[in-house]
Amino acid sequence: MKNILFTIISSTLLFSCGNDTFTPKPKGYFRIDFPKKKYVSIEKDCPFNFEIPTYSQVKPDRNSSNPCWFDINFTTLNANIYFSYIPINNDLNKKLEDSRTLAFKHTVKAFDIEQQTIRFPNKNVYGLVYSIQGNAASAYQFHLTDSINHFIRGSLYFNNVPNHDSIQPVLDFIKTDIEHIYETFEWK
Repeated sequence: MKNILFTIISSTLLFSCGNDTFTPKPKGYFRIDFPKKKYVSIEKDCPFNFEIPTYSQVKPDRNSSNPCWFDINFTTLNANIYFSYIPINNDLNKKLEDSRTLAFKHTVKAFDIEQQTIRFPNKNVYGLVYSIQGNAASAYQFHLTDSINHFIRGSLYFNNVPNHDSIQPVLDFIKTDIEHIYETFEWK
């Protein structure tokens, strides 16, 4: 009788000491070490010039032989900015509408698209930025023009599945680099 009573009490004490509810750890994201901001001017045989971050690389566009179509690759941040330059031949409105259409194709996954005007009249640089909110493939797009001869378009893409929450810190970091690009942008 003592053995049975001892076994029941021991079992009760043993199973009552633990926490019977399991609480999993919340999912987390990897820590991202951002590089220090520093910029250099690009050297391209194109009718424009601007500064890019030192932690990025300019690579030719694989789908075009045009030297003024290129990518700015952020290898450590897993992102690219795709640039395309097109001269204006009395078709500025068409180029503007094409740029708008390409940005608004992301409305399927976006919950908002904010537009911001770019105006640097002293450098004859005008444009528009599309900040695409949500799980869209491209989070940031822009175009720049002098309204007469030149038109350039840029779009930021990440090389992973779009998840707005997880890419937001990197997106904010690269947005300042894109702002620096159009702030230092000049036509030759």
